[in-house]
Amino acid sequence: MSANGGGEELRSHSTGDLVKQLSEQTTTLVRKEIELAKAELSAKGKTAGEGAGMFGGAAVVGLLALGTLTALILSLLDKAMDFSLAALLVTLVYAAVAGFLALIGRERIKRGMPPAPEQTVETVKEDVQWAKSQAKSVRR
Repeated sequence: MSANGGGEELRSHSTGDLVKQLSEQTTTLVRKEIELAKAELSAKGKTAGEGAGMFGGAAVVGLLALGTLTALILSLLDKAMDFSLAALLVTLVYAAVAGFLALIGRERIKRGMPPAPEQTVETVKEDVQWAKSQAKSVRR
């Protein structure tokens, strides 16, 4: 039977048979949609996991670079002012940068939530419309 209703073929079946077919097709469709959602979420999760790993590595190397940069800045500032004041100044600058990055990161996370299977949501909407049209053609 074709997806568009099958016109004459549908008229030759009893209402009970048509309802049974619709039920079977709906069950199959729901299973396929669940499989699609699983696959989509799995792919998104894998990509996010790879990205998180890269961020972890970048953070470690970045901390090493920041430590070296801090030592350089403190040694340069130590010539112009007391070491304690230089350390406080560098700490305040780092704190301001960290606060700025945290605000930006929080906004980006909000934009990315919820991590829903968007493609599956769209196809489920299409499937609901299809099922409604099938149910209408069965009732005729």
